[in-house]
Amino acid sequence: MAISTKSMISTKSRAALASRPAFSSRAALVCKASQQEQAPAWQHAAAAGVVALSSHLLAAQMAYAEFRLPPIDKDPNRCERGYVGNTIGQANAVSDKVLDLRLCVYKGANLSGKTLAGALLADTDLSETNMQEAVLTKAYAVKVNLENADLTNAVVDRVDFTNANLKGAKFVNAVVTGTVFAGADLTGVNFEDALIGSEDVKRLCENPTLTGDSRYQVGCRR
Repeated sequence: MAISTKSMISTKSRAALASRPAFSSRAALVCKASQQEQAPAWQHAAAAGVVALSSHLLAAQMAYAEFRLPPIDKDPNRCERGYVGNTIGQANAVSDKVLDLRLCVYKGANLSGKTLAGALLADTDLSETNMQEAVLTKAYAVKVNLENADLTNAVVDRVDFTNANLKGAKFVNAVVTGTVFAGADLTGVNFEDALIGSEDVKRLCENPTLTGDSRYQVGCRR
C-alpha cells in the first residue's frame, strides 16, 4: 500500500517499514494475483452449475407440461366416435377435435380399418377387438386393455403403451415404430412378420414379459 507524504509517520515507524524483508511484499502480491486468477475459475464453475440446474428444472417442467392431459370430454356420445375415428391428418394425428376415448369400453367390437390417430386411449377397454389395419399414430394408450385384440396389418406408430395390457394381442404384419412398451404386459403377444424399428426391438427385448416365440419374432438375441 502506498504511503502518502502528508501522513504523519514517525522516523522510527519509517525505519521499521524500511527494514521489513522484501519477500513479504512480493509474496503478498503473488498470493493476491493467485487469488485473482482462481476466483474467475470458481465463479465460472458455479455459474455453469446454476445454468445446468436451471436447464434441468426447465426440462422437467416442460416434460410435465407435455404429458398433462385435458379433462375427459363430457360429451355423452364421445365413445361413439371410436367407431368413426379421425378423418383429418391421419398420418400426423391432426384432427378438428381431440379423439377422447378414455375409459370407453369396446370389448369384442369391430374397429377394423379405423383411424385412431392421436386418440386418447388411456384406460380404454379394447380387449378382443378386431383392429385389423387400424391406424394408431401418436395414440396415448397408457394402461389400455388390448388383451387378445387383433391388430394384424395395423400401423402402430409412436404409440405410448406404458403399463398397458397387451396379453395375447396380435401384431401380425403390423408396423411398429417409435412406440413405448415400458411396464406393458406382453405375455403371449404375436409379432409374426411385423415390421419393427430397431429401437423398438431394443425396448421390447428389455421387457421381461416378452418370452418364448414372441422374443424370436421380435428378433431378440437372447
